[in-house]
Amino acid sequence: MEGTIFSLIPAIIMLVLVLLTRKVLLSLGVGIIVGALFIHDFNLIGSITEVWNVFYGIFISDGALNTGDLQLIGFLLLLGIMTAFLQASGGSQAFGDWMIAKIKTRIGAQLMSPILGIIIFIDDYFNALAVGQIARPLTDRHNISRAKLAYFIDSTSAPVTVISPISSWGAYLIGVIGGLVAFTGLQPLEAFVKMIPYNLYAIGALLLVFLTAILNLNVGPMKKHESLAQSTGEVIPKGTTVPGDLTHAFDPSKKGRVIHLILPIIILLVTTISSMVITGANASGDTVTLISIFENTNVNFSLFVGGVAAVLVAFILYLLQQNQHAKTGLVLVEGVKAMLPAIYILLLAWMIGSIISTLQTGEYLATVAENANISSGILPVIFFVISGFMALATGTSWGTFGIMLPIAAEVMAIADPSLIIPSLAAVLAGAVFGDHVSPISDTTVLSSTGAGANHIDHVLTQLPYALIVAVASVVGYLIIGLTNNLFFGLIITLVLIALTAFLLNTINKNK
Repeated sequence: MEGTIFSLIPAIIMLVLVLLTRKVLLSLGVGIIVGALFIHDFNLIGSITEVWNVFYGIFISDGALNTGDLQLIGFLLLLGIMTAFLQASGGSQAFGDWMIAKIKTRIGAQLMSPILGIIIFIDDYFNALAVGQIARPLTDRHNISRAKLAYFIDSTSAPVTVISPISSWGAYLIGVIGGLVAFTGLQPLEAFVKMIPYNLYAIGALLLVFLTAILNLNVGPMKKHESLAQSTGEVIPKGTTVPGDLTHAFDPSKKGRVIHLILPIIILLVTTISSMVITGANASGDTVTLISIFENTNVNFSLFVGGVAAVLVAFILYLLQQNQHAKTGLVLVEGVKAMLPAIYILLLAWMIGSIISTLQTGEYLATVAENANISSGILPVIFFVISGFMALATGTSWGTFGIMLPIAAEVMAIADPSLIIPSLAAVLAGAVFGDHVSPISDTTVLSSTGAGANHIDHVLTQLPYALIVAVASVVGYLIIGLTNNLFFGLIITLVLIALTAFLLNTINKNK
């Protein structure tokens, strides 16, 4: 069943179960089991062995520890511990009080998150988790739901990094497209820069984020979460399991100061970025440039090092308070416990991703695109849609890039070389869209983790916003493909998004 239409079934079953049951662990588990059964033609022993091998492979690969995955898991645990110390020391509450005095409007509080997301552009993981830690105390005090915060975080992490050449994504993409555009005479960086304005989904997603913040636009399930937050102050629905929620774990210290939150986060930022630069430079060989640094940097290791440094500083500040409100052991345990739901989801997401990779779901979708016998002017739209489905099903933007970019380049080199840049950009845009709506995307998991939102709540509340931008992008790519005119395609895409936002806002106000 590998590489055939049947390879889509496990992913479809998993996605349908997520929507019907809202139980992400159950849905992922069923998808893993069904996928393993498909791989081994329903042989029970072989399927059980496959599930075990996939789980084992997360921790040990080729006889050695899989340090990248372990470092990311370790960073999540450290993040939970740091968050616990920030809350127990009273730092989060003090920062919230301070920011309330500085940012007095709900619109200002909502704008802070996407602005931070643009500033912290070097990596999507780092962006999602760092912005959440900084913005959460402020958005909580302004009764902004955690689901909306997660949307702000997710829709300014990948969309920013995918159009930034000085980022982990940008460096990776420049490396990938280098050989694909050689026949055009363009240099890799030059080609990447030319692709930026053609990345309609990324640009449109950023526009909608700011419109949502300014207009307080609440679409679909987001209305329920925002209404609850504004009417009752409950930023998380009662009875909802969320990662990093320590509201009832212990009482914060009354001696808390803003520095108890700011200093650990500054240490986290500085240490992580420094480690990324150092590891990237060391791995760049004789020629060290900004692009080579981010192309070769070790993000997971850098996050782990930054997490260790931040936890140590938060711990020292906590001890200096001589805090009697919570014991250190309790803070450590609660911090670890708070991150376990996110880690469970991430582990299962990695497992279903591996199963789907073995089933060659992505390769099947890629073959469909390559064999499509249609007009070259419609191909950018086709690449956008198929890349979106691929990222949705597999939960990986980078995997989609690796499969679809060479195919798009090969097809357009023959069909219409003048549309190669728009087509490659459409692949990037579709992959980010699919990543946004996929419950098994690691970026989506980390966005809900950073915001302290329920994962499925985040997926469902972000979906309408992502679809608005995706539909407008489809129209834009049709115009670009048929006219080869970037200006009209980009402007019409942005105008459609803006008009939709204002129309929905008017409808909401009239209800």
